[in-house]
Amino acid sequence: MAIGVREFKITEDISVLLLPLIYALVLGLGLYLAKPIKFVGPKQAKVAEGAMVLFIGVIIAKMAISNGQAIASIFHVGPALILQLFGDLGTLLAFPVALLLGFRREAIGMASSICREPNLGIIIDRYGFHSPETRGVLAIFVIGSIIGTPYISFLASIAISALPIHPYAFAIASGIGSASMNAAALVPLTHMYPAMATKLEAFAGCSNILSFCFGIYMCMFISIPLAERLYKWLSPILGKGDEQTIDEEYEIEGVKDDKYAASEEMSWGKLKRWATFLIIFSFIVTVGNFIGYHTPLDEVFIGMLIISCITIIGMALERIIPGNIPSIIYISLIGIILSIPGVPTADIIVRFVSDIELTTVCTAFLAYVGIAIGNDWQEFLKIGWKAIIVAIIVITGTYLCSAIIGHLTLVGTGMV
Repeated sequence: MAIGVREFKITEDISVLLLPLIYALVLGLGLYLAKPIKFVGPKQAKVAEGAMVLFIGVIIAKMAISNGQAIASIFHVGPALILQLFGDLGTLLAFPVALLLGFRREAIGMASSICREPNLGIIIDRYGFHSPETRGVLAIFVIGSIIGTPYISFLASIAISALPIHPYAFAIASGIGSASMNAAALVPLTHMYPAMATKLEAFAGCSNILSFCFGIYMCMFISIPLAERLYKWLSPILGKGDEQTIDEEYEIEGVKDDKYAASEEMSWGKLKRWATFLIIFSFIVTVGNFIGYHTPLDEVFIGMLIISCITIIGMALERIIPGNIPSIIYISLIGIILSIPGVPTADIIVRFVSDIELTTVCTAFLAYVGIAIGNDWQEFLKIGWKAIIVAIIVITGTYLCSAIIGHLTLVGTGMV
């Protein structure tokens, strides 16, 4: 957080942004892989893997509170902003390509979403860290973080000049759930239509909030089930059965026994461990938030404790209530309900949580992801350069599909 965002200009309109969360992931990975450094090793990697499930809950809780806080505005946005969420399914265009390139179940993680922080959390929570699906989503996450910002700026520049789509639709399409990509896609648009700049920024900002808040539900309930079905249908046809794949080297069925993904029985010892992890994590986020954004230490720490309590309750309910409902569902519902304006708890929760920057939470989370990746670094490297092709198609698919849906909706409703 102390380094901050670094921008490197390639041209007048295209620039590369280096974000704190990338530094954290790289540093975490570097601490594990650097041979002279002994205090971060396999034991710490195992601890990081277990803690990640908790920290994913913190991210979901923070987003859920934002959803509840802005629920009135969300209900009043235009249909184009709502329907553009279905453009997220454009990532599935990369699915057959991933299979043709030799990936197997990695393709589910790669092509079921734009592969940003919330989607990363969903895949880890659903399949476990030691799974091909997680290796796939991590590959696209890292590649997207490195090339996503400059690529989508270039893509937007070409699409705006080449396609007969209204500028409002391109602004809506830029809200794919990533702040850096959102800004990068918007720059060429406002440059070409400066008179519309204010409206374009408003559409893009609202769209990005919706994608970031509700894209996780699209991923959970629509795109992942679709990806699973596509895998069953297309893998026998497009899969290269005569070549060695990651699936053959690493038994997928073993993921079911992953102790970090399994729903174990509740105990007081487990609650104490969760509380200890979350207090330490809250302290790290509070300090990072202060360094990066100069926010009050006491209020941010209280806000993190509130989010941590929601996370623990959601994790506990998953293990207490029958039905095998994921903890992220409970965490989301609790966060939304408690923060809806008019609910007695809303004002105090919003007061303390509003100063917590999601970027800081994700930065701290990705430091643990980096350490955990180090433990499986050799397996991770086997994904290789082919993932770059898949990442480009994932970004292109969601951007263009959102733009087309937004344009058709705007025309159909008479807004343009």
